[in-house]
Amino acid sequence: MNTGVPHPPTSHVLVLHRWRDRHAHYARYLDHSAHRVSYVTTASGRESVPTTAAAVSVISATDAVNEVRAAVAALVRRLGPVTRLVALNEGDLDTAAVLRAELDLPGQRPGELRRFRDKLTMVTLAAEAGIRVPPHADAADPRVVADFARRYGWPVVLKPRRGTASRGVRVLHAPRDVPDTAVFDAEPLIVQSYVTDPVVHVDGLWTGRRLGPWRASRYVNSCRGFTQGEFLGSVEIDDPELLGHLEAFTGRCVSALGGDRPRVFHLEAFVGKDADGTPRITFLEAGARVGGGEIPFVWREVHGTDLMGAAAAIQLGRDPEPASSPAGETAGWLLLPVPVPPPCRVVSVRVDVQEVDGPYARVIPTPGSVIPRIGGYEHVAARFRFRGPSSQEVEAAVMKTASSFTMRCAPLPA
Repeated sequence: MNTGVPHPPTSHVLVLHRWRDRHAHYARYLDHSAHRVSYVTTASGRESVPTTAAAVSVISATDAVNEVRAAVAALVRRLGPVTRLVALNEGDLDTAAVLRAELDLPGQRPGELRRFRDKLTMVTLAAEAGIRVPPHADAADPRVVADFARRYGWPVVLKPRRGTASRGVRVLHAPRDVPDTAVFDAEPLIVQSYVTDPVVHVDGLWTGRRLGPWRASRYVNSCRGFTQGEFLGSVEIDDPELLGHLEAFTGRCVSALGGDRPRVFHLEAFVGKDADGTPRITFLEAGARVGGGEIPFVWREVHGTDLMGAAAAIQLGRDPEPASSPAGETAGWLLLPVPVPPPCRVVSVRVDVQEVDGPYARVIPTPGSVIPRIGGYEHVAARFRFRGPSSQEVEAAVMKTASSFTMRCAPLPA
């Protein structure tokens, strides 16, 4: 990949980084010998920072805005003014947008980001474009939720407008389930009708005019279920008829949310069937970032396309390199939840499946290691990646692996 950027050799590029694993290959995206590249990261994320970094500042959390501000100020004193800011994890997009506005940097700022982070804003824009969305409302207080349910029926879904990884999502089945006012005072919320159709996710690149490379997958179980102890899987779809409908739907959604410039996207939608068998697709949410879980890995390893590299290119002020439709086999992935609330220490692990009929890659903590209380989809009991000739065979491998895995953990003090 071309690592040149349109900045002078003395430019200072700042990276907000939180992954322990190699979700992003920064040294491929940016020439660290030609630019002063500094990192603000966590103790866990420090492990995957390139050794060629000009400076590294370790803080408690990359979404702790005041800590990040202090770290950036120290790096500016050392390396000079920041010229570009890169943040690829969904949890860091808000902090990055605020810093760009404060430091007068190019790139996505809070106003532009809102349509991809605020669930009420994005669903409103989709509805205005004529896209099917669930009934919804700004959940300012418990009375709004009760009135909404009386109008549209129970159950309803209550969730943070800027949540990630299904944090804080509640399904309310009756008036007694509506939380008290303190929950509504803590952060902005949205209420929506509960949709029973399965959820799919579509990932890829929008060129600014049309869809570039993209893939659609369906979840095995749900993101919310993962927070409650169920495994979470994903299997790419190989049904050409459904893919045709999803392609048209995805183009409309990304365009409605701001399709006038290149962006990487992660779109989620409900997919059911009407009485005549036609796919019924309903918008759920969308983000201008690479999807979570093992998505960046299977795109690189199975399809030969680096979505993280495309996202980094956009934030560095250049067009992502053109890419054809993702090649390779059908891909999938599996996340196993930690058996006890983290932090915890792994006591034992067992997985009775071989690579020949199971995952091609696995990330499993060894006995004695500690699983931290960080959240998200990286620090889990196990992560597996799959490839195969069809959706059916990949799903079979996902299910077999999930049923073969056991882990014992000992709780640790928070």
